[in-house]
Amino acid sequence: MSEVVRNLEPKIVWNHFADLNAVPRPSKKEERVIQFMVDFGKSLNLETLVDKVGNVIISKPATKGLEDRKTVVLQSHLDMVHQKNNDTIFDFDSEGIKMIIDGDWVTANGTTLGADNGLGVAAIMAILSSKDIQHPNIEALFTIDEETGMTGAMGLEGGILKGDILLNLDTEEDDEIGMGCAGGIDITATRSYTEVETPEKSTAFSITVKGLNGGHSGMDIIKGLGNANKIMNRLLFDGFTNFGLRISEINGGSLRNAIPRESFATVTVDAISKEAFLLETNLLINNIKQEFLTLEPNLTIEIEAINSVNKVVDLGVQEGLLKSIYAAHNGVYRMSPDITDLVETSNNIARVIVKEGKIKIGCLTRSSSESNKLDLANSLKSAFELSGFEVELSGEYPGWQPNVNSEILDTVANLYEKLHGEKAHVAACHAGLECGILGQNYPKMDMVSFGPTIKGAHSPDERASISSTQKFWKFLIEILENIPKK
Repeated sequence: MSEVVRNLEPKIVWNHFADLNAVPRPSKKEERVIQFMVDFGKSLNLETLVDKVGNVIISKPATKGLEDRKTVVLQSHLDMVHQKNNDTIFDFDSEGIKMIIDGDWVTANGTTLGADNGLGVAAIMAILSSKDIQHPNIEALFTIDEETGMTGAMGLEGGILKGDILLNLDTEEDDEIGMGCAGGIDITATRSYTEVETPEKSTAFSITVKGLNGGHSGMDIIKGLGNANKIMNRLLFDGFTNFGLRISEINGGSLRNAIPRESFATVTVDAISKEAFLLETNLLINNIKQEFLTLEPNLTIEIEAINSVNKVVDLGVQEGLLKSIYAAHNGVYRMSPDITDLVETSNNIARVIVKEGKIKIGCLTRSSSESNKLDLANSLKSAFELSGFEVELSGEYPGWQPNVNSEILDTVANLYEKLHGEKAHVAACHAGLECGILGQNYPKMDMVSFGPTIKGAHSPDERASISSTQKFWKFLIEILENIPKK
């Protein structure tokens, strides 16, 4: 199935991408892909090293005639987001991604594709393995764990890299040149509860929310897409308020950086209220589906009777849980006052787990403003603490402040206009690129970000444009041939 992509142009990129996608590479489990990259570098007789956290650095000397140019760091991350459709049988820990071609798009069979950031990695591999592409001295930096904490970028020590310019290949629109990005922070709310006996004469139900688009919790947050955890909470809150619904279990969402597509709950209602509960809930379901009809046409909400459950959440804790999730902000918090149509601050209520006496709620807050990032984090912390949760703020990483006097930004922007007869969209993005973190230990390094068009990142709808990859590849080659002199 995946072999079909090897004949796509540019073949050198797609073949490296196919090789990479055959290697399982979940965040925090990158041992196999690290070894894959080390073997690749050594097979080319290039200087290859692994730093203390697992980042791989491969160096290649300049081609003849470009020895006087500044050294370039080509950077992409090795890990990928693992998401699959509920009905897809796939083991990310042991299987390679199964790729298919659909018109101008390469996509995967019911899973994420790994084009984020695998196409960037593949393009760098293509430069390293090429024999006829002109380029200056190159340091290829392959970082780990970008998707779940950016610990690779955080752990990269100053002094290892000698480059003057960094080209980050992790932007997902081919007409965009990134010059800044948002920082982020994880908010985790936890508490224990007492499991109590299910009230007598109760009827149990399963409630399922599925079919949402999901997507990147930074780049797609502006779209106003449905969040499965918020929709589920709305249903449960209504059932609790009007019919005394009791919660047995909740399992909603998955990764912090993915807008949750699905949520599953097991609940009980007093048998005497069964018919009224179903009538009310189905009316609410219809209202919710109508609200999201344009944005989420495939939204499905199902409720069905099941066998009885033995335990439910303590009543006081349940009330606090539902109210805190209702109060917690989800989505865009503030738009940038300086850059048109750019989200400045947002939050994604990514994960809700209620099971066996433990509750865990995971959020990812993003912002290009450090003060507003902390403001929203404190707002969320307060909402959960008022309901008795313990709240931990962790995994904080900084944004990338735009440099309007960047020499490489001018070079890249001018080359884009020369190649395509129109100006590129130069902008900051509401996503967590590694440039901000790398800039802490390499403050003098001049940075830009660009890449091919990728849609639906962090979801099973992820797809990469074939024609855009060709455009991106030509652009990258042109940039390397025109790097400024030292």
